[in-house]
Amino acid sequence: MHTSPSPAVQALFLFLSENNEGLQNAALVLGGGKALNRVQHLLDHLGAARQLTRRARLDLVALHELFTLKYVGDPLRLETALFAEIDPMDPMVEEICLLTDRLEDHMRAIDAASDLPVFDFDIAA
Repeated sequence: MHTSPSPAVQALFLFLSENNEGLQNAALVLGGGKALNRVQHLLDHLGAARQLTRRARLDLVALHELFTLKYVGDPLRLETALFAEIDPMDPMVEEICLLTDRLEDHMRAIDAASDLPVFDFDIAA
C-alpha cells in the first residue's frame, strides 16, 4: 500500500515546484552544469515519485550545501570560481538567500515531524 507524504514533505514538494526555475538558476550560478543537472533530476524525480526517497534526500542535502556555500573557499572546487564571479549587488543574490532560507525551513520541518531526523542538521551549524 502506498502512503501519501506527510504534510511537511508535501509542503517541501510544493516549494520545489513553485520555485523550480529559481532553484535551477541558482544551482547553475553557484555550481555550474553538474549542479543544474542534479537539481533537474531531483525536480523530475519528485514530480514523478511523489515521495522522499534516499536519493532525493541526498540531492536535497547537496542542494542545501551548494546554496549555503559549503564548498566556497576550496580553490580546487568549481563553486569557488563561480562564486567569485557573482556581483554582490545583483538582485539574484537576494533571491538565492531567500530560496536557501526557505529550503532549510522545509528540511527542518520534515526533521521536526519525523521520529528520526531525515536530514539531521548539525545543531552547532
